Amino acid sequence: MENSEVYLRAMMSLVARQTFSPERLAEIVTPVSNAKTYEAFNLCDGTRTQSEIVNLLKTDAGQLSKSIKRWIDEGVMIRVTEGGKDRPVHVYPVPDRFIQSAKKKDGTKKDG
Repeated sequence: MENSEVYLRAMMSLVARQTFSPERLAEIVTPVSNAKTYEAFNLCDGTRTQSEIVNLLKTDAGQLSKSIKRWIDEGVMIRVTEGGKDRPVHVYPVPDRFIQSAKKKDGTKKDG
């Protein structure tokens, strides 16, 4: 990654954090606090295609596509083209505390 790309990502993240608090970002990503959805969002860091994310998470391609479209519409994601392939890029990753909380919630649903 070139320095200019690092600086652009840092600026995008800084502006996004002032626009979307971590709580608001997590709510936009998934209103029901779903760990797998948070993980999918965080994998959209510009290094992978949608297909690669689907394969990593073993998730439904159509559902991920709908989610990415919604995230772009909400302003928390963009698409970049690199090497002729579209790659989704989040404004900044959902903090791990939201993922851990969602996993705990999912665990209590299964057990209880």
